[in-house]
Amino acid sequence: MDYNSAYERVTQLKKFYKSLLWFGIVAGIIFFDDLFENGSLNFSLFDGSFILVIWGIFLTVKAVKLFLLDAEWERTVMEKEMRKGKKNIDF
Repeated sequence: MDYNSAYERVTQLKKFYKSLLWFGIVAGIIFFDDLFENGSLNFSLFDGSFILVIWGIFLTVKAVKLFLLDAEWERTVMEKEMRKGKKNIDF
């Protein structure tokens, strides 16, 4: 991995962890506000739970891209596909 791709990966990881931290803070505020206001947690569209679900889905997609479908995965899949395409030469 060269310097530019490593720098880009670190930048993406930093953005992801910031988003995850903000998600935790906002989720904590919404859930504790709901808990103290009603005495129990209820999930409704207007209390922010729906927004947290959508935000959580986006964070999950971003995490999959960063940690599972990274450059190493892409390289190994590319090598496997290239091996499949090779034909044996019969002399």
